[in-house]
Amino acid sequence: MSAMTKGQVEAQVSEAIIKFEKDYMGRGPTETRTYIIKDMVLVRLKGVLTPAEEQLAKTAEGADLIKKTRVSLLDAARHLLENIVVNITGCQVRSLHTDISTRTGERVIIFILEQDLEIRFKD
Repeated sequence: MSAMTKGQVEAQVSEAIIKFEKDYMGRGPTETRTYIIKDMVLVRLKGVLTPAEEQLAKTAEGADLIKKTRVSLLDAARHLLENIVVNITGCQVRSLHTDISTRTGERVIIFILEQDLEIRFKD
């Protein structure tokens, strides 16, 4: 891990999260970006809603249902996501936070780590 750049680590996390989304959620995002900020790994996924979810999101009840379903699915797979980050960064995950916008079809996943990961990449 020590020889990798910040950009390489961010790219590896993005690739692993895309694979997780495809394997576990059944559909990958259209775009994924990962940012390491001090003790946080922020993953921003675009285009995560299925066509059926996009239709469902047109009503308040449908949007609420999508959010609840996605939160439940992610909670069930929390250990898988945390393992992805631990395996790539070598840092333990303190907490995981996520939200999805049914309006834009974006999801953010924020991993709070036990230590500042960014200092590893300082010159």
